[in-house]
Amino acid sequence: MTNEVMSAPRDTLQKFIFDNAAVRGELIEISDTWREIQARHAYPKAVRSALGEMVAASALLSANLKFNGAIVMQIFGDGPVRLLVVECDAQLRIRATAKLAPDAELPDDASLTQMFNVNGKGRFVITLDPADKVPGQQPYQGVVPLTGEDMATVIENYMLRSEQMDTRLWLAADDSVSRGLLLQKLPRHSGKDDQQKQASEAEDLETWNRAVMLGQTLKREELLSTNIEILLKRLFWEETIRVFDPQHPQFHCSCTREKVGNMLKMLGQAEVDSALADLGELGINCDFCGKHYAFDKVDCAQLFASDAPVESMMPASGSIN
Repeated sequence: MTNEVMSAPRDTLQKFIFDNAAVRGELIEISDTWREIQARHAYPKAVRSALGEMVAASALLSANLKFNGAIVMQIFGDGPVRLLVVECDAQLRIRATAKLAPDAELPDDASLTQMFNVNGKGRFVITLDPADKVPGQQPYQGVVPLTGEDMATVIENYMLRSEQMDTRLWLAADDSVSRGLLLQKLPRHSGKDDQQKQASEAEDLETWNRAVMLGQTLKREELLSTNIEILLKRLFWEETIRVFDPQHPQFHCSCTREKVGNMLKMLGQAEVDSALADLGELGINCDFCGKHYAFDKVDCAQLFASDAPVESMMPASGSIN
């Protein structure tokens, strides 16, 4: 372990790798960013917990992105909670929001099924959205049924089904902090003879099974109450691991007036004109950061006078009021 890990600030993602085995791990601790996400919303306890876990998971997965862009994680369904959205880019800049039915009532310990999957229509979506798309390029999107009673299981099932990668997650969040542990078994590179390959794969599997077993000793309350420097030592003190320079997540909302205008164009001129007739001016509040954008009749006319193509947004950033 290094002193650099010990001196890291609160919002920290720490990568590590097991020596002589194709197994990697990450620990994350998010407090300031998580409180910033919650500052403009009063979500029920069960929603806060699920969204906080999703925030930690998005950063854990984004830390391994190999392109300049963002990962967008969404859960949607037919329950009292309609949508969870978390967006995290390669610099670990995060924003998140949730949308509930107007009459939503939830017990504090509501499961994902109770929140999203009442009639089996819940879905989990991961979108990889490059920042420097070429004309006509669409984001990659994977959609799977919402399988699992907790966030970690849902994402593990997605990674195995869509990415064919063994991934284990331990996630926890409360009002103050969001923390998580990720372990992944990586594929071995070719170039060895069969005997060497078999020996390496056996060592990888042994290390993987041992790491998962150690991870399984981690309880939710321990994860919530223990900072990641201590957790790293406590869990893997007998292992030979290498740690890397820590990364630091932060809250960032990418909303702009241009993007909000693009959202209005996606609604169509007829719907926008109808809303203008009723309201006189359209006010759009960003669901993520609360910033207000106003569009009057002249602004909207200029939007639809433009021949610029409408580009899809992942996800939509606000609602008309």
